[in-house]
Amino acid sequence: MGLLIDWFLDFWDNMPGGKISRAIFSAVTLVIVISVPLGVYWSCPPAAFDPVTEAKADAEEQGVKVTTGYPTVYTLHRLMDTLLHKPGGYITNDVAPPGIWLDNISNWEYGVLVQSRDLARALRKDFSRSQSQSVEHPELTVAEPQFHFDANSWLLPSSESQYKEGLEALHKYQTELTQVAESEAQFYARADNLNNWLGDVQTRLGSLSQRLSASVGQKRVNTDLAGDPAAEQSTQTASDKEVKTPWLEIDDVFYEARGSAWALLHILKAVEQDFGPVLDKKNARVSLRQIIRELEATQETVWSPMILNGGGFGLFANHSLVMANYISRANAAIIDLRELLAKG
Repeated sequence: MGLLIDWFLDFWDNMPGGKISRAIFSAVTLVIVISVPLGVYWSCPPAAFDPVTEAKADAEEQGVKVTTGYPTVYTLHRLMDTLLHKPGGYITNDVAPPGIWLDNISNWEYGVLVQSRDLARALRKDFSRSQSQSVEHPELTVAEPQFHFDANSWLLPSSESQYKEGLEALHKYQTELTQVAESEAQFYARADNLNNWLGDVQTRLGSLSQRLSASVGQKRVNTDLAGDPAAEQSTQTASDKEVKTPWLEIDDVFYEARGSAWALLHILKAVEQDFGPVLDKKNARVSLRQIIRELEATQETVWSPMILNGGGFGLFANHSLVMANYISRANAAIIDLRELLAKG
């Protein structure tokens, strides 16, 4: 240790460039020393919360009564608000350290954002409308496109500013749901509305499952036109194709899936509250709870300092395949739930 200190002092005294080089070296060192622990802190995802309990507490604080749809809308608002106000704030569009280096939490944010966008679209398209010819709620016509703003914009306008505008509009709709005299703001908890949104969830989870499974590389049979002998596609593709996630993107896909599952399990807990009578009539509540249980398993602590990518039954784990297992099981349960909701 003494030799190392002597070497550093000698290097410092004889550094080329004199005081200017020392100042630059000191500044760089200071940035690194501060960025490492700060980056570790910012990379910790927010803790889970109980959306039903929190929605009731929020309604009491506002002095209003919890009505149908309030927990679901509150949960969407809470998810987007969490992206903006968690430790480090919204990191995806950061252009300075340490945020620019934190790709894991950035992909986690994107997973949450995608689920929030899908729910915002469902609110505007289905949940707030009694039928296909009914008028859209004006606040949701603002919130939904604002949440779909570019996730990587950092200046003029920034992603944060657009998402805040969406949150303001969503909060107005949430407030109007509690006003008895307000007839325009409605939330229709119907089986068909829920089924439509679950269709979007199903496709999202199916895609994530395939991307996670491709961490070790797979040769897949082309089933694009399976089941319809008259089906056609734009261009011809090979009957077999090799699918493999690039090595540097394996952890990105993992954390995107983890963020998506985190957001979805909160939304489903709120949905269980708002659609309780519908689920009970279809005898489908237990199916929804099974989905939530599978998604909760995706949030278990990752003890490894990095996402491992072991193959087959080898010595090392494959975290992507473990995540894919839970995501696939949740997706299969969603398919079963949609079939129950579609039955009379």
